[in-house]
Order: sequence, then structure tokens, then C-alpha cells
Amino acid sequence: MARPPTACRGFPHSPAMCPVVKHKRINPSRCAILMGMQSPLQAASAATDPKSVKVNLTTGTGVDIEWNDGHVSHYNFVYLRDACPCAMCEDERGKAGRHPGDPVAAAPGALLMFKPNAKPVSAEGVGKYAIKFSWNDNHDLGLYSWKFLREICPCDECKAARAAS
Repeated sequence: MARPPTACRGFPHSPAMCPVVKHKRINPSRCAILMGMQSPLQAASAATDPKSVKVNLTTGTGVDIEWNDGHVSHYNFVYLRDACPCAMCEDERGKAGRHPGDPVAAAPGALLMFKPNAKPVSAEGVGKYAIKFSWNDNHDLGLYSWKFLREICPCDECKAARAAS
């Protein structure tokens, strides 16, 4: 009789394939964690798995993603910085009633200070499920999963679908 899958480090898998030593039976060649596969929390689908990703750091024009289902998304860097999915930025957006990608509004009566446009200093892939940016404002906490990026796609078609739901 097969043993039921267990959750270890957030990844469901059978104890026979668990990389945690306490299970005593390790088969690292078949373990999703050690193979670098995606977490089920960020499970890929045709809609959320990118076919190609272009990060245009030198030109500063943003990120272009072609998804496996044929959809194409373009994200400018200011939009991505305003959509940062880290806990700190999520909390700030929640208190202000903003959605990911919505710009920060100046408080009434506040003096407007010059603030350079958001631009990443660097970008790196995180496993097979996300991309991480280090921004010119020294912020680098957000992991932009492919699923998250597809959910916040700024194209007119995706905006209309979000508004309808």
C-alpha cells in the first residue's frame, strides 16, 4: 500500500522521495525540491509559465514576457516597482487601498520632491518560478513569481478580465 504524500518544506511529495533525513529514505534524483521544480503554491500552467522573458535593463524599457499560451505581456519598471509583492509593500498598498501596480499618490498638501523613476540595478531568476529585482531605491525584497506577473499583467485584455471578475 502506497504511503500518502506528505508536505515537507511546503512541497507535497512521498516520504520515499523526501530530502529531509528524518524520513530515512532519500532519493534526491526524484525530489522536486532538489530538482528545482516549482512549489505547488506557484504551480505552472500554460497561462503562468513563460515561453520567453526579456529584461531590458540597459534600455530601461521594462520586461517583456511571452507566455506558453501565446499571450504577450509588457511591464514597465515603474509599474513593477509599484507592484512589488514583498510583505512590506503589500502592507503599504493595503493601508492605502492601492492595487499592485497602482502608483503612490502624494498626500494632500505635501511638497512634491524629485524622485527618480524606478529602475532595477540588477535582475536575477529565482529557481524556475520567479524573478527578483534590486531597485535603484535600494529595495530588493520582492520575488515576482510568474503566476503573480500573469495576474497583474497590465495589458488592456487582462485589465478588462480583472475588472469583470
